[in-house]
Amino acid sequence: MDFKKWFKPFEALRGNQRMVIIVCWVVLIVAWWFIGTSGEKSLLPPPGKVMEGMKSLWNEGLVSHIISSLGLCLQATLISIVISLAIAYLSPVPFIRPLANFLSQLRYLPLTGITFYLAMVVSDARTMQVWVLVVFMSLYFITSLLGVIRDIPQEEIDHARSLGCSRWEVLLEVVIKGRIDYVIEVLRQNLAITWMMLVTVESILVAAGGLGVLIKNSDRFMNHGRILALQIVILLVGLGIDQLLNYGRKVLFRYSRI
Repeated sequence: MDFKKWFKPFEALRGNQRMVIIVCWVVLIVAWWFIGTSGEKSLLPPPGKVMEGMKSLWNEGLVSHIISSLGLCLQATLISIVISLAIAYLSPVPFIRPLANFLSQLRYLPLTGITFYLAMVVSDARTMQVWVLVVFMSLYFITSLLGVIRDIPQEEIDHARSLGCSRWEVLLEVVIKGRIDYVIEVLRQNLAITWMMLVTVESILVAAGGLGVLIKNSDRFMNHGRILALQIVILLVGLGIDQLLNYGRKVLFRYSRI
């Protein structure tokens, strides 16, 4: 095995070589974790405390909390997709374009501002959780979709027009049908932001449970082992969702180049 290739820019490696590199990084991180937590003072809790925290979380119904968080995320994602796609796909219409651009700029609005206004019109805490995520995700989703539409080459639009397509047919064939694989990729990227915000949003309704409630309770009692264990669980579940969407995109759209 030629180790020099590992340190050359733009070097193409075989699959087994990439796997060896990943294993090396995992070993280095785990070794650093063990060595870095062996003293009296350390930034992270030692692996033993993390395992104890994982066992206590399992006994408290970790699986049910994961299901609750996934259900909340799925519900908010479906609503957000419908709203975002409708606005983004209609953005080529001059009357709708300013609205789409305005909503895209609202992504700079902090989460506190979103919850303040939603509290005026929504009384149910669970509904509040859903719509905070919907608003938060939609603003970023619309921004990304607008970027995808702007990047469509003019040649593709001209080609459709040369085939006799009307303007609405161009919108359907080139923008909607021709960029479905990009929509899945945009969803995969923005879903990571939503999953990250889930911990904060779930604190609105503690009774509903979820990973956010567990990590908030662990932080209240300064149980660092449980906190890191929950961080690992949240990361693994998020990576699982990411890989599932990426695999689904490649299976459904084998021509995809992204």
